[in-house]
Amino acid sequence: MPTVASSQSSTETDWVSRFADDVIAESERRAPGKPVVVASGLSPSGPIHLGNLREVMTPHLVADEIRRRGYTVRHLISWDDYDRYRKVPNGVEGVDESWAEHIGKPLTSVPAPAGSAYPNWAEHFKAAMTNALDELGVEYDGISQTEQYTAGAYREQILHAMRHRADIDAVLDRYRTKKDGAAGAKGGGRKPQQKKVDEAELEAAEGSGAASEDDGSSNAAGYFPYKPYCGNCEKDLTVVTSYDDDTTELNYTCSACGFAETVRLNEFNRGKLVWKVDWPMRWAYEGVVFEPSGVDHSSPGSSFVVGGQIVSEVFDGVQPIGPMYAFVGISGMAKMSSSKGGVPTPADALEIMEAPLLRWLYARRKPNQSFKIAFDQEIQRLYDEWDALSRKVADGTALPADAAAYARAIGTAAGELPSTPHPLPYRTLASVADITAGAEDQTLRILSELDPENPLTTLDEARPRLDRAESWISTQVPAEARTIVRREPDGELLGSLDDKGRESLRLLLDGLETHWSLDGLTTLVYGVPKVLEGLEPDAKPTPELKVAQRSFFALLYRLLVGRDTGPRLPTLLLAVGADRVRTLLGG
Repeated sequence: MPTVASSQSSTETDWVSRFADDVIAESERRAPGKPVVVASGLSPSGPIHLGNLREVMTPHLVADEIRRRGYTVRHLISWDDYDRYRKVPNGVEGVDESWAEHIGKPLTSVPAPAGSAYPNWAEHFKAAMTNALDELGVEYDGISQTEQYTAGAYREQILHAMRHRADIDAVLDRYRTKKDGAAGAKGGGRKPQQKKVDEAELEAAEGSGAASEDDGSSNAAGYFPYKPYCGNCEKDLTVVTSYDDDTTELNYTCSACGFAETVRLNEFNRGKLVWKVDWPMRWAYEGVVFEPSGVDHSSPGSSFVVGGQIVSEVFDGVQPIGPMYAFVGISGMAKMSSSKGGVPTPADALEIMEAPLLRWLYARRKPNQSFKIAFDQEIQRLYDEWDALSRKVADGTALPADAAAYARAIGTAAGELPSTPHPLPYRTLASVADITAGAEDQTLRILSELDPENPLTTLDEARPRLDRAESWISTQVPAEARTIVRREPDGELLGSLDDKGRESLRLLLDGLETHWSLDGLTTLVYGVPKVLEGLEPDAKPTPELKVAQRSFFALLYRLLVGRDTGPRLPTLLLAVGADRVRTLLGG
């Protein structure tokens, strides 16, 4: 397995090494001799998508580089499963509008989608992500915020925040604006897509003058950075009406069901700090040194900006270092699974690409660079680029940063990830899967003929890449774009050919036996138009010759599959088989 430079020159190779240098230095300054702590946060409020994966992969890659250098690292992933259930997501299988009755409850108190094997909503959506992280080789310590809060782990931090609520309110007030008589916070949370709530619902919960739910509630009784979940309906549509610092006695009412209760916060575990206080509290509690955040945090009033002041002024902690990461886009996802709610997830990507390739997409780009993950034909080009890089690494010609990204993709400090023993080109595997519709005997016959000098002997040698290509064909290529080989020759087309057309087919058929391999057939199909023009098969193509080649290729496609285009012709010919090719081409 290629090694990643960890010397002083590492700062000149790739972004991961540069951040690792900074994180090690910062950790030694803050907590010398202790494990380096990096963090991510994920909310299982619905499908956890490929954009959220950057929240994990950025610190993972840095943590892994630090481990390679011999340091002990903890990568914390906080599952924000004690967040409120905000809305019923669209397109999730097993969910209908009846789930709206659970809005306001903790995610772990919401039923899982119908038919799920998991006990609640949060666990259902965590499961797919944890499986994907395992496949990606991500080593982490998972922290359930439901477990932390309900076990009283943060009790002292909650009491401290309540004692310093005026200080917190003063920090938040620096970023508030007045609108329609209500105080609202600028900016957004770490999960902006999950922070939108119904304004009427908030007004009902918190009364006039309500602050953003990210900030906390403010009413005639004052500002409070803590929100109880109702003891009757479990919803967070509650308003704190009084609090006594000495006794920790807290009174609240619920606008959803009318329930009112008096509790003591020094023994009460059914509520949580509001987001803009919760996040900095955890930075201090966990000693986080490195945590990236989305580009939305560049704005004034964002959770990261405000949190940096609250962690130092209230919790006597230090804000983590870390980059703002750019968005991850999707290229052409043709078919969405109804269970995914319209957003492709890491599990979706791992159905059509191997884990090292997906890791590479996150490793090769700096966090502030956006990129796209391909679900369309572009995935074939990505695989070609990946295979070319593999060859360069093998022969020592890869640039240092490219070699480092490759090493980070194929394995971790713990070892290499599983790989395909005989990695044939993805586009070839996809074409074969398209033509054979997954028939294993046919697939093995074709793949074993691709390279006679190094033949494939079992399909297992081509896995898992073959499985991913087959999945891509079946899930991302529309039915109308699939390849169906003709059952009978197109007699009308064959009968209409002129002398040049018939001669081109004769030259192809005469050369099949001696060119029956992927490389041989490539030479043959490109060479026939050259020979027709009186040139050598290896002659360099001219613009006129390229036109003749395209015309010849279109003829072959029409005779073989009834269309003007299709899979690469050498692969198609191998898939159809020599005898059937002769029949369909009038031989």
